[in-house]
Amino acid sequence: MDRGQKRKLPVMCEDEGARFPLDELNQDVLERVLSWLPTSTFFRNTSVCKKWKSVADSATFKLACLQIPARDPWFFMVDSQSHLNYHPIVFDSTEKAWKKLNFLPLLQEDQYQDSCSNFIPVAASGGLICFHRAPGEFIACNPVNSSCRRLASLDSQWQKSKQLQAIAMTSTTASFKLVSVSGEYPYSTLSFRTYNSSTDQWEEDAILNRKIDNPVETEIETEDDYSMYFLSKCGNVISTNLQRNPCKQYSSAIIHKNDEEILYFLSSSGTVVSCNLTHKFFFEYPRILPVFSEYAIDIIECGGEIYVVVLHEFLETATLRVWKWDEKNQFWVQIAAMPSAMSHEFYGKTVDINCTGTGTGHQMLVCLNSAENYSYVLCNLVRNEWIELPQCYMNGESKELVCAFSFEPRIEASL
Repeated sequence: MDRGQKRKLPVMCEDEGARFPLDELNQDVLERVLSWLPTSTFFRNTSVCKKWKSVADSATFKLACLQIPARDPWFFMVDSQSHLNYHPIVFDSTEKAWKKLNFLPLLQEDQYQDSCSNFIPVAASGGLICFHRAPGEFIACNPVNSSCRRLASLDSQWQKSKQLQAIAMTSTTASFKLVSVSGEYPYSTLSFRTYNSSTDQWEEDAILNRKIDNPVETEIETEDDYSMYFLSKCGNVISTNLQRNPCKQYSSAIIHKNDEEILYFLSSSGTVVSCNLTHKFFFEYPRILPVFSEYAIDIIECGGEIYVVVLHEFLETATLRVWKWDEKNQFWVQIAAMPSAMSHEFYGKTVDINCTGTGTGHQMLVCLNSAENYSYVLCNLVRNEWIELPQCYMNGESKELVCAFSFEPRIEASL
């Protein structure tokens, strides 16, 4: 062979000294290998060659992705304007970086309408996020592959006759469902309706009765009992001009425990309401702190458990703590607390908190917003580790992000 002639070498991969030609892998093995890559890494590597790029649209590749038990969460961020006339922003917990996603097509159809009628994110589960617009329209989206689906609308008359309290979402690999809870406060009864993606229909209204004999039930408070001190969820702000982003108005969490489906949400007075959807009853938990101590509060689901996050001021400092209900002893116990060196900076600044937990793992993202500043903190609840995230800059502009929804970046998540 001519010494000057160059021989084309096969593409090689190096891993701890082992070398093999990737171009000799058959399509099935290649797809299985690529399915284990973090989602961001996979998208970058699709530019390697045509063969790798073709994998993204392969049905068998999506089946391989389904076999991955869990992926590190991404956090879908909402800016202070609540408009979706920009590229959605996410925080990638694997790469610890902010990213812009492609437009979500069905949502963009509404970007030229009045901002009050825009769809806003209200719930998330698995690889999907649900968007809502009054009086009863919903769109489900996979933010990673930009697929969207408009859902059957809730009956407008039903919506007008009841005050919507909570919207929650659950999903499997093949389907998803929404649960909406409605009722007036103080509650004598609540009701809920369930949407099933398999049938694209809402089930009939189901009544939730108050559980009278529940040992942890609190007495119903009147408006005068809490009108002077509590910063509650969106639309019910007391003694301050600060309001939560509308996306968190229906803040709720849903879990499956002991073969029962239970939805939790915050009442307008800041108590935690538990709705047992299986046995159709509800009750309120006792307050975590005395009423004059409570300041800002949110509820999250994390790893199949329910937690409540409270920010309040105490002894001339601010403290942010995470609580869990102890079923055995019937009281709230603290399971994590932000270091005082971090939380003290929020003292006296009327800071609101909006939190989201991850379905897998034990991570929680807290968005802290006030008229003066805003910051984002990622917490590992098991290790009680708190990391402040960098500010988000897009096109040289700092973004004020007020809340987030946790989801798994799954290319294969079905609508």
